[in-house]
Amino acid sequence: MTMRSKGTGRALFAGLLLLLAGCGSINRPPDGVVRLVDVQIASAPDPRIRASDAARLEALAAEMVAQLDAGDPTAILALSGGGANGAFGAGLLAGWSESGDRPVFGVVTGVSTGALAAPFAFLGSEWDDELEDAYTGGQTRELVGWRSFAAFFAPSVFSSTDLRELVDRQITPRLLAAVAAEHAGGRRLLVATTDLDAEETVIWDMGLVASQGGPQGLYLFRQILVASASIPGVFPPVLIAGLDDQGRVVQTMYVDGGVNTPFLGIPEGLINWTPEQAGARGPFYVLINGQVARTRVVTPGRLRDILGRAYDSMSKAALRRQLDATAEFAERSGMPLFVAAIPEDVDASSLDFDPESMQALFDLGRSAALGDRAWRRVTVGSLPGLPESSDAPDNAVPVRRP
Repeated sequence: MTMRSKGTGRALFAGLLLLLAGCGSINRPPDGVVRLVDVQIASAPDPRIRASDAARLEALAAEMVAQLDAGDPTAILALSGGGANGAFGAGLLAGWSESGDRPVFGVVTGVSTGALAAPFAFLGSEWDDELEDAYTGGQTRELVGWRSFAAFFAPSVFSSTDLRELVDRQITPRLLAAVAAEHAGGRRLLVATTDLDAEETVIWDMGLVASQGGPQGLYLFRQILVASASIPGVFPPVLIAGLDDQGRVVQTMYVDGGVNTPFLGIPEGLINWTPEQAGARGPFYVLINGQVARTRVVTPGRLRDILGRAYDSMSKAALRRQLDATAEFAERSGMPLFVAAIPEDVDASSLDFDPESMQALFDLGRSAALGDRAWRRVTVGSLPGLPESSDAPDNAVPVRRP
């Protein structure tokens, strides 16, 4: 199967324009401390979990595994990055709902475009219409278009205005309240960003953010999603203020969570962690908004082609390493691991935000889920790439209906 990717030229052009990004900048105090006058900040529990915080990471992992030990069957879903290819994952989730066997996810994690889809996946099939609209409603048309070109005055090729408008439209007070309610019931929604100042992954407990409520909670929720989707050089980084150990307000620079991790499965600080109690648990699903296996082509000698192939090779290698680590963790934890990805014979570009191309990817994901061709069982040693034959989960949990 071949899908023409109308945005391939646009993606390559964007890569060349990165050379212009040095024209713009963000003014920041050297110590990152924001000096505010007559401003009160409502205190709230810190929703950040840093990759270097072993104690909080272990507590988080234990909580995730406990979800799978609960009385009602639950599952974990991890949504990867992939830009415009997130339309494939959105379609797969919609088709999975239509098939009638989409599980109830006790934990949903998202990175980059996966972070934008994660709240809808977390809230269940009743939010599928909103998820579809976010990816196929035409709002993405100018994300990397000439109208958004900003290389001469921003530290990126494109401005984040359209991205922010997309997030503001989709992340409403009603959605925030729904996430907070599910969080209170014990389920967890997690989003990963990259802290450029500390060079580490930061995991945000989005249910905790949603529980703040009001304008502050809604603003922070939206800021985190924009940050997780802000590909360095393509979109500007996001400065998010928080309190440091000395009680000062400090702005931290965040970008795409995919810089450090293609998807949030097992955090790097828990590579060798094992649950205290063994036993069979619910399934772990990883939805890859991209492709996994190596592809062999003759690379043209042009700069744009060399850079494009180098980026694809680097990102696929990181993805396979993360899948290997997740497979080992799932095996130690007694969780069957299932992976879905865009087929290798599909021509898909992460920067092709043309509505027709995204609709085609959405339809592809939907048909794969309805045709029982989406998920493949992955075990230790079965990578790189994915098994050729479908191995649909035999322990799926019926979708939860409102």
